[in-house]
Amino acid sequence: MCGVSSATLRAWERRYGVPSPARTASAYRLYSEEDVALIKKMRDYVDGGMAAAEAARMVIETAAPHPLVHTNGGDAFAGASERIVEAALRFDPDGLEAEVNRALSLGPAVTIFERALGPALERIGDLWHEGKITVAQEHLASQVLGATLLHLLRLAQPGESGRRVLLAAFAEEDHVLGLIGVGLRFCAWGFRSVVLGPRTPPAAIARAVESLSPDVVALTVAIPPPPPTARELIDAYADACRDAAWIVGGAGAEALRPFIETRGGLVASADVSEVRAQIESALLSRRRRKDAS
Repeated sequence: MCGVSSATLRAWERRYGVPSPARTASAYRLYSEEDVALIKKMRDYVDGGMAAAEAARMVIETAAPHPLVHTNGGDAFAGASERIVEAALRFDPDGLEAEVNRALSLGPAVTIFERALGPALERIGDLWHEGKITVAQEHLASQVLGATLLHLLRLAQPGESGRRVLLAAFAEEDHVLGLIGVGLRFCAWGFRSVVLGPRTPPAAIARAVESLSPDVVALTVAIPPPPPTARELIDAYADACRDAAWIVGGAGAEALRPFIETRGGLVASADVSEVRAQIESALLSRRRRKDAS
């Protein structure tokens, strides 16, 4: 029907989320007329010389939301989040992949993260802490959702942007899936997001800043280090960021506020819109100082 080989079709679905067909209980794909239309559009872009990743981004951005059976008061995102958690509880890898792929058709990448994938990750983490799921179940969910978030981040990158944000976790932080979600939000604000990942020491930040010259460095910390170590670590991160605006978020950021603000950094607000205002204000102040000098 579409003139696309099954191997290419599977690759597009796995790498780019195009299409994201429904599944039977046995995990067989069920392609709708909308899926067929998306595949044909993707095919035409690629045949015209466009890179597959860029073609997928354009197809997803222009596609109408894919209808789903809702289980949470008509909220498609909440329903998708619930089904992802349920698949993790069943320890069902195929079902988990299928539900995550279905969620990719619900809207813009940042909205998918904030209303479906992020809440699912948080719920799965809570269940693990409560002893209601195993480490294996939690790791499976993290692996599938983490790969999906990185895929979304690739698709969400602005095609043409002079602004760049560097994202990393504090030196002892291992969990960075939320940081990828922050990267999606920065992409929506017009920044190209570069994620360095977990356990990033100040020296690595310094090297990245030197090489990439980011406008912003965004760090995350869940458990703040003790005060003597905290001051030294914040000083080292502040020095590493050089002239870039820098902001710290995460559960442990508030405890570090005095050290961060003393060195000219920002503590991320709990309100996303306020975070954007914080960033833009910091960038404007830096531009004014640079122009004055």
